[in-house]
Amino acid sequence: MLVLSKQQRTFQDDVFRRFPSFIKPGDCIVLNNTRVFPARLHGRRNHAEGGEVEIFLIRPLNPEETEWQCMVRPGKRVRKGDIVLFASDFSAEILTHGEFGERTIRLTGEEPVKDLIERVGETPLPPYIHRRAEAADKARYQTVFAEKRGSVAAPTAGLHFTPEILAECRQAGAQVAYVTLHVGLGTFAPLRAESVSDIELHHERYEVAESDAELMSAAKRRICVGTTSVRTVETAMLRGGLRPMSGETNLFIHPGFHFRGTDAMLTNFHLPQSSLLMLVSAFAGTQLTLRAYEHAVKEKYRFFSYGDCMFIQP
Repeated sequence: MLVLSKQQRTFQDDVFRRFPSFIKPGDCIVLNNTRVFPARLHGRRNHAEGGEVEIFLIRPLNPEETEWQCMVRPGKRVRKGDIVLFASDFSAEILTHGEFGERTIRLTGEEPVKDLIERVGETPLPPYIHRRAEAADKARYQTVFAEKRGSVAAPTAGLHFTPEILAECRQAGAQVAYVTLHVGLGTFAPLRAESVSDIELHHERYEVAESDAELMSAAKRRICVGTTSVRTVETAMLRGGLRPMSGETNLFIHPGFHFRGTDAMLTNFHLPQSSLLMLVSAFAGTQLTLRAYEHAVKEKYRFFSYGDCMFIQP
C-alpha cells in the first residue's frame, strides 16, 4: 500500500495490513456493497449446432431481468431476431441492435431468469486474466461485504478487506457505512474523446440507505473505499446531500472537480487514459498522482483488480 499525504505532497511505502493504524475515532469507512453476478453467458446461435456466441449482460431493463442491454461476440454474425441457446431450458432473443454494437435481448426459460443466470452464467473476470472463469471465482471475485447483486465487475479496492481488518477499523473508532453502485463496463472503458468536456460516462445504478446516510453525515472524516464509493458519495452530495436516495449516475470526476463528501480515499492503481485515473488525479492532484505512479512502477507495485492499493489522506 502506497500512502499519500495531500497536504505534505509526499508518499511512503507501507502494507495494507496496517491500514487500521491510519484510522481515527470519528472516521466513517464507506464501502460499496454491490455483488458481482455471473454476467457472461455462452451459447449457440439459432440451434444446438449453431455458431458459438458470447453474451455479456450489462444492465437489466426491467425488474424481472427478462430484458437486458448487453454486448455480443461475434457481433457481426448476431442479428435482430436471432435466438441464442444457452441450455435446453434457457435462451435469448435479440430484440434490437444499437449504434455502438450493443444489443437488447429478451431472456426466457423454464425457471425464473435470475436463477438461470446464476446457474448458467460465468463470472466476468477482467479481460487481462487470460483464462476461463472457474466455479471458485464466484466467491473469489467478490468483496467480503458484497450483498446487493448487480455488478459486472468487483469494486476492487474493497477486495483488500478481510472481516478481521474491518473489525480492527471499528476497534480504532471508525463506523462502517455502505453504499451501492452497480459497476458497469463503462467505468473501465478508455477515454477516447479529445476534450474532457466531450466525455460522458455510462449510467450506473446507485443507492444510499437511510441508516448509512446518517453514519456518513455524522462522521468527522469519510474514507471512501474505491472510486465507486467516491462517485456515489459525490453524486449524493450534488443531489441534496447525504440522505436516502437511489437512481442512476454518470458523474465524471476529473481535475478541477470540487469534492464535497470525500475526505480520504483508498483505491487501486488504474490504467492510463481511464476515468478512474482522472478521478484519482482530481482528488490527490495531478502532479502528486503522476509522481506516485512513477514510484509504484519503479517499486513493482501490482496494478489492476487484484493489485496493490493507494491510501490518499488529507
